Amino acid sequence: MTLKSGLMGCAALFGLVMATQAFAECEKPTLYGDFGHSTCKDWPAYPGLSITAMSQFESGFSASGSGPEGKYDLDLAVVSAGDSKPLATYHKSDAFESDAVVFEDLGLDTARYKLKPELRAFGVRATFKGSSRLNPADETVLTLYIKEGTTLRPVMDGLITYQYGGEWDGDCAGGRFEITRTLEIGKTSSHGFADLIVKTVKMDTIGKGEGEACESNSVTAKPVQTTLRYDGKNYVLPGDFKGV
Repeated sequence: MTLKSGLMGCAALFGLVMATQAFAECEKPTLYGDFGHSTCKDWPAYPGLSITAMSQFESGFSASGSGPEGKYDLDLAVVSAGDSKPLATYHKSDAFESDAVVFEDLGLDTARYKLKPELRAFGVRATFKGSSRLNPADETVLTLYIKEGTTLRPVMDGLITYQYGGEWDGDCAGGRFEITRTLEIGKTSSHGFADLIVKTVKMDTIGKGEGEACESNSVTAKPVQTTLRYDGKNYVLPGDFKGV
């Protein structure tokens, strides 16, 4: 092995160790109760920064197999690698509700949401799952946040990115629908923030008959594009785009 190749190998190893350490430093916040969700993710748009999200049970009606039914709060923070002190935070009480439609998961989305040349947002995705097989009601909603000084502010609240519902007999007869939405950054802007382009795809499934005589037909509609514009405070969502 030459000196040069040895140094290159050491440099690669050092980089791997540093990357591993940086990843290890992104730790999920500790939940203080038995029920809730907690996650952490590095923010690629800003090297050295990570995002943490935590939602804990606040108050409720009764306990269920998947956790207590009731209200859950939301705490977000942007933290610097190696320093547990938050650079910016956000708190909301009663952010989510879990009942017959269970608050199932909380995730962070660090896609390239470039709203201004010098400003990028990150997303929080909340997933809900209905408990009924005959009347499914699954939903995932996305909220975008930006960092403003020491605070985090939502600029798009509760866009439904996935929805599954309907009514059927559990075997064949009935109707169901599935909606998926993707988000892209537009080339135009409103009030200084880039417009957001939402592409919606809907699939409807109709079933008729029983047993071996069941006939099921699924039709996927042509994708529909919708432009979301910033009004100076928030991106305005059409009524049927906004989730729980």
